[in-house]
Amino acid sequence: MNVTIHVNGTRHTIDVPPEMPLLWVLRDILDLKGTKFGCGIAQCGACTVHVNGNPTRSCITRASVVDGAEIRTIEGLSPDGTHALQRAWMELDVPQCGYCQAGQLMSAAALLEDNPAPTDEDIDRAMNGNLCRCTTYLRIRRAIHHAAAIRGRQSPVDGAGGPDAIEGREHIGGGADDTGGRGHIYGGAGDTGGRERIDSPAAR
Repeated sequence: MNVTIHVNGTRHTIDVPPEMPLLWVLRDILDLKGTKFGCGIAQCGACTVHVNGNPTRSCITRASVVDGAEIRTIEGLSPDGTHALQRAWMELDVPQCGYCQAGQLMSAAALLEDNPAPTDEDIDRAMNGNLCRCTTYLRIRRAIHHAAAIRGRQSPVDGAGGPDAIEGREHIGGGADDTGGRGHIYGGAGDTGGRERIDSPAAR
């Protein structure tokens, strides 16, 4: 089946099985490795991308239903990694292992597009479907508040913390040169997470 999709502003027409999950279209056909395979049943949020502006679990979204759609992945948040959320994630050292963080960022980005100044309750509600095995939830919430402040060009809101806030953001990996997990907030061709899954076409 020929499917035409616009991914991060670029038009692609590809010939794929209609039932092929969007996740594998992105990773295996278009070589966009930032989007991760987590559970395959839309329960963890690691595979979250935007489809026509809506956060969508790409692991269960068939190629046939996104024909003509506008899709944004973690690679499309900004051309140089300076999106307010990516900056906040770095400044507050959010990632630990980092595997879930692309999905976390995409859900957070959709939230801030819809609600530029979310409360804790708004954030918890929007991020509820994104799981983090490293339990970085408090850091994620702080970073979303901080990103909202960056976008609004104002000081971080009360309780959100700033670049120097340390509560809830332990340096798991060590000092300033540690980059463990942070590469996942940008995506990139060098990432191989998820390709070993037996349900990936690349593994067959």
